[in-house]
Amino acid sequence: MALFSSTSVTLLLIISVCLFVTSLVSANFYNDFDVTWGDGRGKILDNGNLLTLSLDKFSGSGFQSRNEYLFGKIDMQLKLVPGNSAGTVTAYYLSSTGSNWDEIDFEFLGNLSGEPYIVHTNVFTQGKGNREQQFYLWFDPTADFHTYSILWNPQLILLSVDGTPIREFKNEESNGVPFPKNQPMRIYSSLWNADDWATRGGLVKTDWSQAPFTASYRNFSAEACVVVSGTSTSCGGGSASGNTAWLSEVLDSSEQEELKWVQNNYMVYNYCSDSKRFPQGYPPECNMG
Repeated sequence: MALFSSTSVTLLLIISVCLFVTSLVSANFYNDFDVTWGDGRGKILDNGNLLTLSLDKFSGSGFQSRNEYLFGKIDMQLKLVPGNSAGTVTAYYLSSTGSNWDEIDFEFLGNLSGEPYIVHTNVFTQGKGNREQQFYLWFDPTADFHTYSILWNPQLILLSVDGTPIREFKNEESNGVPFPKNQPMRIYSSLWNADDWATRGGLVKTDWSQAPFTASYRNFSAEACVVVSGTSTSCGGGSASGNTAWLSEVLDSSEQEELKWVQNNYMVYNYCSDSKRFPQGYPPECNMG
């Protein structure tokens, strides 16, 4: 399979620059991220190896990456809000800016104690989303850290949990489906109150007696094309050799089986099967293999 068979000449030029490798090593929250809001509720701890976000009845908190990325394989370990987290949302996503932004979302919707979290995913292209898929997880995401990964390359967007793929969004530009490829994106995360919709459609409200709610982050890594000063781009890996295999990565047969297993057993909502929402027919990507 050709590496960039369906992409533009502009993209080829960008990637040719990317292949001059600059390694990204020794990831550290002090170096890689800024806590951008929350008035002290977001904290970088343990010499930069741990970041926590907190939410109380007055405010949530959030952070963003210092770097912008144009394609990458982004890993972050999260431990979600424990106990009664109903009404809270922990959002972890990539996003560009502007009115026609691109975005790749993980959102973790809190729930009552003992009930499972819902992992809400979405993909925006040119300011248009409405591509929601939701999943339960096969473990308790509040008991320990787990790795949530976003692979974004010219072929696909792949969301994975502990290395198991849960969602794939292929580049179907040749069939008229927009695909994010030109707008650099930063990494963002926030912990906020969304009890008007997050838990059972807003029926269960946030119990502020349980506050502060806290989510934790560690072991960030990025093999990615970093946009420098908005003009040039360099790609790097997590080792001195500079691994760029992710730029052409697609699902192999075993990963396709894992994806089917997750979607058959843990998917709780798929926009591509919501006929009430799309009475005139599903979006075109829903009908493609």
